[in-house]
Amino acid sequence: MNMKMPDFNMKKLVKEAGSTFSRVVQLTEEKLGTSEKTELDSHFENLSERAECTRNWTEKLVRDTESVLIPNPGNRVEDYIFEKIEKKKPNRLSNLEYLGLDMIEAGGEFGQDGSYGSTLISVGHAEQKLGQCERDFIGSVGICFTTPLRKFLDGEMKTLSKEKGVLETKRLDLDACKNRVRKARSMLGQQSKDGLTPEAVLEQAERDLRIAQSEFDRQTEITKLLLDGINTSQNSHLRHLHAFVEAQSRFYIQCVQIMNSLQQELASMGGDAPYVPVGIELDAKANNESACDTTEQMKRARVLCSYDAKDHTELSLTANEIILVIECSPPNADYMYGKQGLLKGLVPRAFLEILYDDE
Repeated sequence: MNMKMPDFNMKKLVKEAGSTFSRVVQLTEEKLGTSEKTELDSHFENLSERAECTRNWTEKLVRDTESVLIPNPGNRVEDYIFEKIEKKKPNRLSNLEYLGLDMIEAGGEFGQDGSYGSTLISVGHAEQKLGQCERDFIGSVGICFTTPLRKFLDGEMKTLSKEKGVLETKRLDLDACKNRVRKARSMLGQQSKDGLTPEAVLEQAERDLRIAQSEFDRQTEITKLLLDGINTSQNSHLRHLHAFVEAQSRFYIQCVQIMNSLQQELASMGGDAPYVPVGIELDAKANNESACDTTEQMKRARVLCSYDAKDHTELSLTANEIILVIECSPPNADYMYGKQGLLKGLVPRAFLEILYDDE
């Protein structure tokens, strides 16, 4: 059986190897200061430095964000491999969801009728909700922030790096042509070599120089246009950043709501555990909390009908339950500040009936 050998163009390979070697020598001479180098204008250099700064910081921000979203380095490597082979990432549970599952299972073993078992189950369900919110948050940030930034690095930045490499090659070719012209001019008046007069050698060298200069100028303009595009990319990156902040804010609000609901559930179940309400109190209502700590100053109120809290600053109410209330500071025509067991928050005035000592 005859096998066809690959068709190598040895002349081309030798020529390319010779060109590469010559450029290495040329770069070495430039670093040693024994050879002249064509310098790019200051505006171009400034654009190039800013683009490099953009690339470095974008890479770092993407890495840092992914480390926050997926703390386990092994999971990040696994996701990276699946992306490269263009396969769907594994739909793994979050640590919070695993914790929730184990709490629910443990609660079932200890018995749902016992306070510890039932509380474990309630907390487990809340941990599962937190874990799902976390996974949704990670997915949202991937779509709105890290993926667009990675596309920028793999697209525009790689294209720019490639064109800058071509520009450097054109610059080396240009400087090599300049050196040949200088050498040819120094040979004027000498005898012909290889059948060519020094004048003919100079004419050919100058022709090569004009071509090299034209190619260098053209590549410089191409690279400069790409640099301008890179340095205007911050406008789109700003939009991605706003989307990231929005996703993160939504995530933390959901977490607070889940934990507030859990604490209300635990408070209604009773027990001796000193549950501390979770929530971000508004600065304007800071005085309300300190006033609410003094129970003697508060009045008893009956809830006229059930009410679902609109956000983490409010309390959910059940019809006919008795809570403690006090005027807001500063006073609010629509709300009072209430204390419901261990929970504190705003309650709508219209849903309350103030009780007096004789009631």
